[in-house]
Amino acid sequence: MVKTVIAGAVRERRPGERRVALVPETISRLGAAGIHVLVEEGAGVAAGFADEEYRSAGAEVVPAGTLVERADILLCVGPPDSVATSALRPGQILIGMLGSLSHPELVRQWAGAGVIALSLDLLPRTLSRAQPMDALTSQANVAGYKAALVAADTYGRFFPMLTTAAGTVKPAAVLVLGAGVAGLQAIGTARRLGAVVTAYDVRPQARADVLSLGARFLDLAAVESGAADGGYARELSDAERDAQQRQLEAELAKFDVIITTAQVPGGRPPVLVTAHALAGLRPGSVVVDLAAGDLGGNVEGSVPDRTVVLGDRVTVVGAGNLPSAMAAAASTAYARNLAAVLAVLIRDGRPVIDPDDEIQSAILVTPSSVLAGVAGVAVTGGVG
Repeated sequence: MVKTVIAGAVRERRPGERRVALVPETISRLGAAGIHVLVEEGAGVAAGFADEEYRSAGAEVVPAGTLVERADILLCVGPPDSVATSALRPGQILIGMLGSLSHPELVRQWAGAGVIALSLDLLPRTLSRAQPMDALTSQANVAGYKAALVAADTYGRFFPMLTTAAGTVKPAAVLVLGAGVAGLQAIGTARRLGAVVTAYDVRPQARADVLSLGARFLDLAAVESGAADGGYARELSDAERDAQQRQLEAELAKFDVIITTAQVPGGRPPVLVTAHALAGLRPGSVVVDLAAGDLGGNVEGSVPDRTVVLGDRVTVVGAGNLPSAMAAAASTAYARNLAAVLAVLIRDGRPVIDPDDEIQSAILVTPSSVLAGVAGVAVTGGVG
């Protein structure tokens, strides 16, 4: 008799986090794959999904303790804290955007508990078969879209050009710093709102993407190429960063709205807008910092999840978790990513960990020494 795999979606406990790992529409898809789904009581309420919707879709809604006790696989958005980790048991699989590069102490705790941790923020985004699992991209799309809306809502003037009986209103001049997934979505959304958009990225290949959306590309001679493997931007040297900031400061005052999206995986976001640059912006300017977080942000003085008005002239929005502000859409996309990951992990009715698989090896943060002693999970490939 084939044992049914049990996957449990936990309720997020980080302050301000409204997303949930699974939504009702994915329950039947997982059931067809032989996965019985548990959902923690109230897990989806903040995202607009009631417990009864999960029950109607075929999931079992249970208290937190029951879920952790019964689930073979735990599904989350952000990493569980030390207290939640202490309740996990050896052989359980933990899947989420665990931020393992930023939280090495949690990785050590998971390993010590014998937990198999898979961190989706390490997914190799250039692999075509990984695209349905790409949670960073799905969440960045939400963040970029919402950033443009936040900027337009905060800005005290119109985004589009308007011709009225009272005269013509010029369109807003928007600058997007960083033309990755979030930046491109912000560019496209700001353009659809009628703004005149310019963008900058240290990666030369981003120019074509920016121009394809009808935006202008800002040329800076300070950095020849800041591209790294996997389509990401690399961390700049101190000299490159200083030269970049000097040239940017000369350009920033030309814009009404600035949206920053530049991040370095596992590293501190680069400061692109200094305090000196902020002081030189036009009165009424708006700066939205998508990188604002525990490690800092792209804007000097930005505060995560807060809006700060500097000198009654410039508004800085620390918007590091915009997907949570669109929790229903973000959760739906994320749940589909997780369903794609589970489709790879579940074989013949049981979880199979294969460190030789290029996707699994990239997202697996549990040491091979721990895998070798795990019971109840099939481990294949080169585990010594």
